[in-house]
Amino acid sequence: MSRYESCLVLNAGSSSLKFSVLRRVEATDDLQQVLSGQIAGIGTDATFEAKDANRRVVAQRRWNAEDSQRRGALLEYLLAWLGQALPEDRIVAAGHRVVHGGRAFSRPVRVTPAVLSALEALVPLAPLHQPHNLAPMRALAASHPDLPQIACFDTAFHADLPWVASSYALPQELADEGVQRYGFHGLSYEYVSQHLAALRPELANQRIVICHLGNGSSLAAVHAGRGVDTTMGFTALDGVPMGTRCGAIDPGVLLYLMREKGMGAAELEDLLYRRSGLLGVSGLSNDMRALQESSDPAAQRAVELFCFRVAKEVAALAGSMGGIDALVFTAGIGENSPGVRAAVCERLRWMGVAIDDYANSRRALEISADDSILPVFVLPTNEEKMIALHTLAVLAAGAPHGREADEGLTCSTARTPATC
Repeated sequence: MSRYESCLVLNAGSSSLKFSVLRRVEATDDLQQVLSGQIAGIGTDATFEAKDANRRVVAQRRWNAEDSQRRGALLEYLLAWLGQALPEDRIVAAGHRVVHGGRAFSRPVRVTPAVLSALEALVPLAPLHQPHNLAPMRALAASHPDLPQIACFDTAFHADLPWVASSYALPQELADEGVQRYGFHGLSYEYVSQHLAALRPELANQRIVICHLGNGSSLAAVHAGRGVDTTMGFTALDGVPMGTRCGAIDPGVLLYLMREKGMGAAELEDLLYRRSGLLGVSGLSNDMRALQESSDPAAQRAVELFCFRVAKEVAALAGSMGGIDALVFTAGIGENSPGVRAAVCERLRWMGVAIDDYANSRRALEISADDSILPVFVLPTNEEKMIALHTLAVLAAGAPHGREADEGLTCSTARTPATC
């Protein structure tokens, strides 16, 4: 008999399937991550790695090129491995990260055939992400039909943006078709704003700018826990420069590239998503760590441009809220680069921002100096936990269907994977 109830969180990309298992902590409402990892290189040279709660590697595997193509079989391998690794756990639901919820999905929702069809219709809004987010949903629905699945959306946090923040100055018929600013990284913003409010209750109803800085980067203005404005718009290309994405760009540049360089949609997509950003400016790497360690002037320019644009957006978002009461850094670069935090904050000194160099170097919770007018925090994000919390909340609120009420997916009896 299963001792623990757990939630499986899946984040599927074009060539990877990241996973986490979070377990209910007895006698509390909290969740504890017990396993995490990913299957990387799907489609080419797939590898599996899993880590325990202490980030120790507990399992690894590699597949040949032919077997790396079999996404469904790879997913089944993961489920069977979880059954062996967590024999006392019963996975009661699977929560999925979905990049785009469009206008229809402003909160997490249980996955049904109708929901899948509606999410499929949103593929043109996120062609590089949405199809891969949906693939494991279909696979699980076919192989484990009694396992509840919940879709959690990166756009949902921004669903109630004021119309001035969500609108483009385009003809109304385009707006009616859904051409608007949606915003992304919402699961991260939701977690960080809630976590900050728990740690500093006096900031719960205040105006916060959160900098989610990583290979994909954006910023958000959050007032009393609700999104007010954000830097990403119709797609995840807008805003600050990213690892390989350009960020905000004059649309006239695209017209120039089409007219003078003969670029079509596929070439522009490749340029803007894969060959720009830190990689494009430096010509060296999309990795902020590598750029900061490099003495190449182009690498230094890429870092400087990134920090300039982040600081500029902080000021703009403060304007959207009519002021700012706290600044937060999160995600891969935001959490792990003291140099980026220092450079951004130095450009915001005119706003009364001052940081403590020692606290910044140690990634303290609060890195602002004693004389700083604005408190500055470094908070690790946890999108997986946010997805799991949403998943279990939807499961608890909804009436179960069929055998879902008492079965779920018991790890110890998970289906044996197909040969892969």
